[in-house]
Amino acid sequence: MDRKIQRENDLTSEDPSISGNGAQVCVCLLCTVTDHKSHPVIPLKKEYEVKTAQLGKIEAEVPQMIQERKQKIKEIKDTVKLSKEDADTEMADGLQALTALMRCIEKWQEDFNQTVKEKLKSTEKQAEDLIKELEQEIEDLTNRSAEVKLLSHTEDHLHFLQAFRALKDPPPTRDWTTVEVRPPSYVGTWRRSLDQLEETLSMGMKKLCDAELKRVQQYEVDVTLDPDTAHPCLILSEDGKQVHYGGLVKALPDNPKRFKQFACVLSRQSFSSGRFYFEVQVKDKSVGCLGVARESIDRKKNTLH
Repeated sequence: MDRKIQRENDLTSEDPSISGNGAQVCVCLLCTVTDHKSHPVIPLKKEYEVKTAQLGKIEAEVPQMIQERKQKIKEIKDTVKLSKEDADTEMADGLQALTALMRCIEKWQEDFNQTVKEKLKSTEKQAEDLIKELEQEIEDLTNRSAEVKLLSHTEDHLHFLQAFRALKDPPPTRDWTTVEVRPPSYVGTWRRSLDQLEETLSMGMKKLCDAELKRVQQYEVDVTLDPDTAHPCLILSEDGKQVHYGGLVKALPDNPKRFKQFACVLSRQSFSSGRFYFEVQVKDKSVGCLGVARESIDRKKNTLH
């Protein structure tokens, strides 16, 4: 029994097939001459040295892996914190814009109501003046009617003739058959008022867009195109700021960075995180794509992933 244990400590198998779970296991002397006699074996000490070296490598890698994950946690927390700050800023800006919009609509409503009221007031004033004039004529005609009625009951011929000559001429009256008060027309008032509102809102939107653009432009970066990545049919300017489609495939060195199937080009600058802003002017071309790609993008196959 002592000899068997000694042999178990001295031998190990390199063939994972001797273990049901596929792992390397220690074997005894009998195993080397019976069931596992065809399997290669190595001394336990040698295997120990090999595994110790592997363990040292693992031991060195684990702290680095832990640090990488801690860094990733920090990045995620920073992203959440930045997202919250952005959300607070956006909500504050949105509230400010909405408040300004509500003020604008309230001002529009006040102006619209004032316009309608002024039209109604003008109609009411016209009607009031006409009614006053009519009432005055009624009063004058009523007085004349009373005088005429009183005179008609006089039987003294001399007095009648004297009173008749003294009878006042009838007061001037207007021909009211053609006089009317027309209700104010509000046709077009709503449309014109809405046009003014639209113009005001457009100006407000332009101010908001300008403010938003200025806020984004603080992340401006300088981007230049990398000729080593440009497809052979693309022509780049010397400063790397412009590119256009040449049509003909140029004979260029087979650079591993160069796109082969698609007419693409990458920038020299790369960004792994954060925010960045740049502007692109497109002209003389109806079709084009602008986007972001991983550095590991396959540049030789007929596919973009």
